[in-house]
Amino acid sequence: MRNRKFSDAPVVLGPCAVPNESAGAQIPLYLSRISAGFPSPADDYIETALDLNEYLVANPAATFMVRVSGDSMLGAGICDGDVLIVDRSCEAVHGRIVVAVLDGELTVKRLLHKDGAFVLQPENSAYSEIRVAEEQEFCVWGVVRGVVRRML
Repeated sequence: MRNRKFSDAPVVLGPCAVPNESAGAQIPLYLSRISAGFPSPADDYIETALDLNEYLVANPAATFMVRVSGDSMLGAGICDGDVLIVDRSCEAVHGRIVVAVLDGELTVKRLLHKDGAFVLQPENSAYSEIRVAEEQEFCVWGVVRGVVRRML
């Protein structure tokens, strides 16, 4: 099995944005939660300001963003066109969603360890799991920490 390292792959997709205080990176975060079921009255109390870089990026030097193409991860809430926040400093353990390189191709899947082998599990029943063979080149670039989606 070649190239099994989880942390030494080069990052070529670009760094994640670093907070810029002068650019107004903080957005108000309201104290009350919004109902996704039955409507409830909204409170007008602001809990704090939310800096999206601070919220999504634990380690800026090890974090990059990449845009998703395809629908194999719909069940995990990852859609075509979404931007993933990927952290190379997080440990790629069983059950985490990772960005990996398999035989030179980038993919995002849930990493599983079954019967002594790595398995890349899609979150869409239209796709089959990918069992990583001993002779395949396989490398995990990082763990997905967040998803950014523009609605409009």
